[in-house]
Amino acid sequence: MTRRSLGLSDELQQYVVEHSAAPDKLQLALIEETAALGRPARMQIGSEQGQLLTMIAQMVGAQFAVEVGTFTGYSSICIARGLAPRGKLLCCDVSEEWTAIARRYWKSAGLDKRIELRLGPAIETLQELPDRPNVDLAFIDADKASYIDYWEELVPRMRPGGVILVDNVLWGGDVVDESVTDPDTEAIRAFNDHASADGRVDVVMLPIADGVTIALRNSTLI
Repeated sequence: MTRRSLGLSDELQQYVVEHSAAPDKLQLALIEETAALGRPARMQIGSEQGQLLTMIAQMVGAQFAVEVGTFTGYSSICIARGLAPRGKLLCCDVSEEWTAIARRYWKSAGLDKRIELRLGPAIETLQELPDRPNVDLAFIDADKASYIDYWEELVPRMRPGGVILVDNVLWGGDVVDESVTDPDTEAIRAFNDHASADGRVDVVMLPIADGVTIALRNSTLI
């Protein structure tokens, strides 16, 4: 039901899940349907990651959130449930097939009016956003080669105190294995270096699931 956090035994992972807010029936149904996809199901975030997204959306009082990489909709449901009253979530994805599942579950969850899906290259969708800091929360979980590009479009659009979360930043532990040099691993390494050196944000990397970076937008205007 959830990806094991790196370094945790199966027993500790189960303990973490049991002591975090549990997915509800709708989320469990989505997890089950996504699992039936086979190998692609690995792209779904863990339930504890989803709860983290909901809590951070609530803590920042998110009125406008952006998600890059929607897949079957688990993370978008979690974000949308944490939005402030009348808050909106913009989802960016390229797959009509997978997001069709997401749309069904958004409707079942009563969230379809709060979520806008734009199909197409996410970088183009981000570039079309207003050139001002009005994004409260962003979540990046898409093609790794474009992480820096997505970051550079989002950071200037984050309000001071806004939060960006980025998934897969430990990439199965391969980020510290110098013998692994495939394009995705190198892209994650480059992104991690880029984000940690960005003076516009304060960054912490957490070993949750496959690694999550959380970046808080500060007031530095660079």
